Amino acid sequence: MTEIEQYEFDRQGFLVLRNFLTDEEVGRLRLAIDTLEQHAIAHYQLAPRKSGNFGSEYHFNAERGYHVTGGHEYGQTFIIEDFFNFDLAFDFLVNHPKTNSYISSLVQEEIGINNSELRIRYPGNCSSTHGGGYCRSYKYRYSVNAKGIDCMMVRFIYFTHDVSNMDGAFCVEAGSHKSEFAVPYQCHVDDDPGMIGLEVNSGDAIVFTENLRHGGFTNRSCEPRKTLHVGYGPGWMMSQNIATWDELQYIQPTTWARYDEDQRKLFQPWLRQTPDVAQANTGVSER
Repeated sequence: MTEIEQYEFDRQGFLVLRNFLTDEEVGRLRLAIDTLEQHAIAHYQLAPRKSGNFGSEYHFNAERGYHVTGGHEYGQTFIIEDFFNFDLAFDFLVNHPKTNSYISSLVQEEIGINNSELRIRYPGNCSSTHGGGYCRSYKYRYSVNAKGIDCMMVRFIYFTHDVSNMDGAFCVEAGSHKSEFAVPYQCHVDDDPGMIGLEVNSGDAIVFTENLRHGGFTNRSCEPRKTLHVGYGPGWMMSQNIATWDELQYIQPTTWARYDEDQRKLFQPWLRQTPDVAQANTGVSER
């Protein structure tokens, strides 16, 4: 992270990283994303089911190792968690050198991955605003000390197609990660006067602190908006996916076997368990 990037991240709570992925990486991800979407459409209403946090209910796909909630009709969204298990095409994002160069400048403790989700927002869908420094949640804490920026939860978003405000751009309230006051606006995300859309091109990425107030404008286009999210924080933090909140990260033994030692180190709670224990932790039912 350059001196300018450090200043801007501290000032705004996010960075837009242009041309972050290569054309080859984008193509690889795009194919895997489209394949996962079609698989989720065919299976998301089936058993087994798992109750997630915040009252959500997921389909757990034991064969391909992902959890999915939502739907694919107008105004709906798919949230597909644990996408790493689905296809080895996602493997390069685990211990991705360019990503690590930013995360290592934002998280001072030993780094771990705590979140992995594919968000597919269909036409008419929006993401309501959430976050903001006033929340004062320890998990989302943002601070600066003598060593520099020190974040708890940081998220990367990778883009494999252009996303304009019309397409439902990711939006933020710049600087809100430092706010001392509750947000006074109780309105739809599109009408929030503090929200700015971050328009991006295919291959771009966004990195932000979860202490930043953020959301997603309404997708007013005719195409779904597809984004990959990977969350980082201290290595001791358990899963922050909604389906496995504060449980072990769900990684299938076959996925674990593909990873090298440096990739495995990014899943610290996993290293204290066995694959069988992690599989038993999914808590699914056959209803």
